[in-house]
Amino acid sequence: MDSALRRASEELSFPSYYEACVRPLLRNPEGHWPRCCGGGCEPCAQTLIQVALRTLELLGTPRVTPIPEW
Repeated sequence: MDSALRRASEELSFPSYYEACVRPLLRNPEGHWPRCCGGGCEPCAQTLIQVALRTLELLGTPRVTPIPEW
């Protein structure tokens, strides 16, 4: 999982020091994920989701549960 997360982060220009924020999403790939609150957070939940989705794709286990619209 580490190498897939690292690769997804690189592909999406996501700073490696935020990768720990993505791990809870990867541990619960079909669960309820946070949504963007519009507050300008860094990192934004939307960005975390993009990295998590790409990581899951790289692992060959893409998320099947729809993600609510932002």
